[in-house]
Amino acid sequence: MSGGRIVAAVLAPHPPHLVYAENPPQNEPRAECGWEELRMGYERLRRALEPLRPEVLVVLSPHWQTYIGTHFLGVPRFESLSVDPVFPNLFRYRYALDVDVPLAEAICARAEAAGLVTKMMRNPDFRVDYGTLVSCHLTRPAWDLPVVGISSCRATAYYGADVMQEQALALGRATREAIEASGKRCVLLASNSLSHRHFTTEPAIPEDMSQERITSHAQYLWDMHVLDLLRSGQTRRLWGEMRELVEQAVAEADAGALSWLLAATEFPDAPCEIYAYGSVIGTGNAVAAWLEPAPGAAEEATP
Repeated sequence: MSGGRIVAAVLAPHPPHLVYAENPPQNEPRAECGWEELRMGYERLRRALEPLRPEVLVVLSPHWQTYIGTHFLGVPRFESLSVDPVFPNLFRYRYALDVDVPLAEAICARAEAAGLVTKMMRNPDFRVDYGTLVSCHLTRPAWDLPVVGISSCRATAYYGADVMQEQALALGRATREAIEASGKRCVLLASNSLSHRHFTTEPAIPEDMSQERITSHAQYLWDMHVLDLLRSGQTRRLWGEMRELVEQAVAEADAGALSWLLAATEFPDAPCEIYAYGSVIGTGNAVAAWLEPAPGAAEEATP
């Protein structure tokens, strides 16, 4: 089988607050409102993805942390209750997700052949991390597509950002090759924010937007710089500045998801569509994507 493709590459931040504010039936806590700009950005993203007819979501999450190699979900279905360890008052989410195990195994095998340490996660009682759940929920709340879940090998913490970059490059290439061989139309989700310095206290009403702002102007300037690079297609420059972004903006890009996304898409020089930018508990978050033309769009545009 061949002809698989990455139909969209998405920067898909995962603050649990966004799920809380939408009051889906899976989540126990109830909210009045909140973080509308980011939530509406996700709505616009979902509308843009629909014509592309995606078949699989492939997500790399900073909150499935592995220190020995990159791991992949390897059980056909997971069902459990996810409770955010930092915000249990906001996120107690009952999930049920299907896994595309053959595609996960294919990516795992190609990454291992490229020299990475890899492992399939076969424990049926494993609790899927909230980063994976939030990014997938906000991208596809119907949960009607299978998922490939990829861990964050914490090379930045164990070695440094340069090692993370090299591992992400190999993992991105392996991901792209496996998808192309699979015949499937895949959406890649880099589940991370941009600047990531949190506030240390929460307002009495979490969804009180009068209390929401970016942590500092310096963090905001880094976020705007990254968005400018994405909008102008300067992904090679962003790759080269990743260490500085991680160190100076305390960026969640330290987990490798953004680097993996750039490598898997071969460093696109086309402008990235920015659907929303907003702050959540002081962190900077952007919903952004590169999309391929919808099937039939090129033929329809030809006179």
